[in-house]
Amino acid sequence: MSSPLLLPLAAFLVSALCGWGVIPLITRYCRSRGLYDQPNERKVHKHAIPRLGGICFLPSMLASALICIFVLDGAVSQRIVTMSLWSLIFFVSLLIIYATGIMDDLVGLPPIAKFVAQIVAAALLPLSNLWINDAYGLFGFSEIPPYIGYALTVFVVVLINNAINLIDGIDGLAGGLSLLALGGFLYAFAREGMAGYCILIAGLMGVLIAYLYFNIWGCPERGTKIFMGDSGSLTLGFILAFLFVKFASNSNQAIPYRRDGLILSFTLLIVPVFDVFRVVLYRLRHRQPLFKADKHHIHHKLLACGLSQHQALAAILLLALAFVALNIALAWGLELTVTPIVLIDIALYVLFHIVLDLRLRRKGSPAA
Repeated sequence: MSSPLLLPLAAFLVSALCGWGVIPLITRYCRSRGLYDQPNERKVHKHAIPRLGGICFLPSMLASALICIFVLDGAVSQRIVTMSLWSLIFFVSLLIIYATGIMDDLVGLPPIAKFVAQIVAAALLPLSNLWINDAYGLFGFSEIPPYIGYALTVFVVVLINNAINLIDGIDGLAGGLSLLALGGFLYAFAREGMAGYCILIAGLMGVLIAYLYFNIWGCPERGTKIFMGDSGSLTLGFILAFLFVKFASNSNQAIPYRRDGLILSFTLLIVPVFDVFRVVLYRLRHRQPLFKADKHHIHHKLLACGLSQHQALAAILLLALAFVALNIALAWGLELTVTPIVLIDIALYVLFHIVLDLRLRRKGSPAA
């Protein structure tokens, strides 16, 4: 097997083994300290579940990457990683997000504190000269000036970060959607020959697979089930946001222009991003606080329609895959530009929720 394939595969396996070894230890620690996600009227689980599963995501990803880069990379005598300014800034920002998530899981933080931490972490990226500088023709816009691109980058990073965090409402959903998106980004960066990013992405995918096993099939009565908590969802969201900005940037220092740079990144995150937009619009329309938790996310609607958690998970993952297949057909098959693809995606997503709402109204459900 060639080294470009060997190194990400090794990172995936090492990280998965770390997850399978560490997550049971985290579960026992949570039980000993009473660190549980308690059920309430808004949440769908019925048992107190340990909530620190995501604390192992970042260490497992970095440990597997370091092993592959410094051990296996030396064995094949190929230098694959160079440390850029935005790579250093990214890790500083990621540590801010990771620490914020851990603090929230351990002692609890008000939503505004987490929001400020996300803005600070996101604002560091443009300072390292990594920002969204091209709209790829979306609604007639192409090159984006710095004073707009910097603000847009912060907005997009915070948006994606919150989208993953807020959609983490049923077993496997945030992890499953993140795994699909990471798989797409793995393909994208592999296509560009960026082996260092492929190793990091594969490492994160490995520990996610381990987590999803305990999250979906773990048993609360036997103490094997665990949630990722904010330490996991915020970390996943920020990494996905960084990958979005990185791949959508048009720069010889980042990634040169590619026709599908924006549409590919956008497609991989449609479901969580569209969901958070819809929920925010719902709260504004009904004059509810933006940070107030409710039961109007896509998974809540599917559950109200009578689906089980696993059925709702499968439906949402299939919806995400359907958007990927659709946009591949539109962009590469019919060769449509970004604007009509985005408009078609929005129309289909709205139609999907109209159908859901009609069904819920027939059932007399308040989720409509």
